[in-house]
Amino acid sequence: MPILAKEPDIFPNALLDEETPCPVGELWYAIHTISRREKDLMRRLRSMRIAHYSPLAEKRKRSPSGRIRKSYLPLFRGYVFVRGSEEDRYNTVATGCVSNCLNVTDAAELVVDLQRIRLLTTAGADIRAEPRPLTGRRVVVISGPMTGVQGTISRTHSQHRLTVVVKFMQQGASVTVDEADIKLLG
Repeated sequence: MPILAKEPDIFPNALLDEETPCPVGELWYAIHTISRREKDLMRRLRSMRIAHYSPLAEKRKRSPSGRIRKSYLPLFRGYVFVRGSEEDRYNTVATGCVSNCLNVTDAAELVVDLQRIRLLTTAGADIRAEPRPLTGRRVVVISGPMTGVQGTISRTHSQHRLTVVVKFMQQGASVTVDEADIKLLG
């Protein structure tokens, strides 16, 4: 079976760039999917034109014959973030891919967190999921493609990893950063 090319992880493309986190009549939902159905749900939502985001991370693996295979896995396994009306929420749940639907109480905070995660994924860095984020010191990136991103820095295996947390889920993502590119926050 061939491995599929990377599919869009956001719809519409400007979903996280809009000035208001929630237009009138719309809410954010954290959709908990049935196991391994995140991409299927995103395909269905795209066809129904329902706004959604679920960051994907590249995973590289060598096959027994020596070829390198790339696949794209959800960064937050089991979750797709959806913004829409009550009817959109109903249509999302009706896809058959959903296990649970959680209302997001602070949409502005969620959007800021997702914007930072999006910046990490588009920067082309080696990103990995942090289901239980490590504690560390608060920093801000001062140079490079991730300039302005705030997070927590920790040292693991002689590397500095910047962790950005989605507070709503208490999960995050981390990337390797150069110590010269960060500044400690007070």
